[in-house]
Amino acid sequence: MQLVTIGGVTVGICVLLYYLVLWFPGFKALRNDPLRHLAHLLPFLLAWCYGALALLGVGGLVGWIADTALWISNWLGDVALVWGVGGQAGTHANGSSYLPLTQPGGGIVLILTVVMIALLKKSAHARDLKLGMWCGVCLAMSAGVAGFAAVPLAQSANWLGAQVYGAF
Repeated sequence: MQLVTIGGVTVGICVLLYYLVLWFPGFKALRNDPLRHLAHLLPFLLAWCYGALALLGVGGLVGWIADTALWISNWLGDVALVWGVGGQAGTHANGSSYLPLTQPGGGIVLILTVVMIALLKKSAHARDLKLGMWCGVCLAMSAGVAGFAAVPLAQSANWLGAQVYGAF
């Protein structure tokens, strides 16, 4: 399992802020119709949740892809910190408590993987989904608010998997 560095968290925060700037409709539009504008955040949010779960799965092809995305993000962030502002590379960020997925939880992540692949192929929100997954992978193991969301996500996937697979 890949550990997140300060560079990786920085990349995740940059992706999140980039997306929010692209999404922001303006104060007047947001005041006039907040639900419609907030609904535009749903593809990103759902993809963020999937990215976090994919990183927590840590096994198989899905886990390898998530680990590789985190490794690349750590590297990019570390390079940006060293060459951009004179920081240090490879410093591990404080991590959140890690809750692994159970076997049924892993089944749910596999089902979600198929859904995400279909959405990426058919949805008009492919950019939002890609940015959300990338952000979720980068921030899932951070100690901030995003990291605290990973534990309930894993618990939810484990519970849902127990409900789905317990019926058989």
